Amino acid sequence: MIAEFESHADVLWPAALAGALMLLSHVPLGQLVLERGIVFVDLAVAQVAGLGLVVAAALGWETGGPAAQAIAVGAALGAAALLVASEARWPALQEAVIGSLFAAAASAEVLILSQSAHAAEHLKDLLVGQILWVSQAQLAVLGGLGVAVVWARAALDLERRRFAFYAVLALTVTASVQVAGVLLVFATLVLPAMAGRFAGRGLALGWPAAAGALGFAIGLGASAALDLPTGAAIVCGLALVATLSAIRSRT
Repeated sequence: MIAEFESHADVLWPAALAGALMLLSHVPLGQLVLERGIVFVDLAVAQVAGLGLVVAAALGWETGGPAAQAIAVGAALGAAALLVASEARWPALQEAVIGSLFAAAASAEVLILSQSAHAAEHLKDLLVGQILWVSQAQLAVLGGLGVAVVWARAALDLERRRFAFYAVLALTVTASVQVAGVLLVFATLVLPAMAGRFAGRGLALGWPAAAGALGFAIGLGASAALDLPTGAAIVCGLALVATLSAIRSRT
């Protein structure tokens, strides 16, 4: 029993650390996403970053290599520039633009991957990631981004500067989606921030961060105990915590 527990701990602690570092950057960005009323922007930008990685793989480049990373970052920043322009010119249509961007990027991924013998595996990785196999280099990037986002929120006035907000979001999502997948990135940005709103905590960081940590703990524990896919289990854990916060807010 002790050996089994130690085995699970050895596998889960890097994923738990990755979750903590993601929350450091995603909680403040998620709160700004809710403030702006553009809930699906992170989903769209994550999908575009994923498309960049798919294009790099189709060209035969190593996904973790500098060329592939440059394509992914460039694609995400291009999406950010498009969204800044559309918000300025057609603010009433911003949600429609975001949804269309997501659908187009996802469809392009399907078209490219349809030529691959491992299409199903690649699509699964894009959706739910491989957080259990996060590397030390990826942890270092997530940690650096977390510190950068905390600084940027305080120093760059992300609430009012559209391009700064979208650019920071694009860079953060590009790194996170390669570790956690599109669905978990979206859930980590939105669900802890929603839990904080349900608790009436405004833009305070403590409650959403605690809710996110609890959701990750539930998901990781369920994944280890029941041999479930880790990313999907964490998304459900985060959704459960947000739901309980909503129920509690009505009592």
